[in-house]
Amino acid sequence: MTSILNTVKKAIGPAVSEYDYFDSDLIMHINTTFNVLKQLGVGPAEGFYIEDAEADWDEFIDPGPNSQMVQTYMCLAVRLKFDPPESSAHMQAIKDQIAELEWRLNIDAETPSLGGVASI
Repeated sequence: MTSILNTVKKAIGPAVSEYDYFDSDLIMHINTTFNVLKQLGVGPAEGFYIEDAEADWDEFIDPGPNSQMVQTYMCLAVRLKFDPPESSAHMQAIKDQIAELEWRLNIDAETPSLGGVASI
């Protein structure tokens, strides 16, 4: 079991992962991203949100090949909202990765034969 909040904090960097000062801001961005994932067809139909570090990835999505793609998407999307890079090239690279992941996650969600990520 891996905490959603702690995964995102670790991906953002050591300066954030060691402290809980930014947790409420990160949780807000995580929950916004969960709403985007729901609109893409990923996760529980009723939606999902976290309140603290207790929620783990297995509560949101079954472990499997696509679960890592969902985690990557979450970390990139939250990073862009919480701590955007100063370099426009770096920012564009992150935006491009997010766009590709959105496309792939949506295709998987709409194509159950591909092992879609839409269900828990």
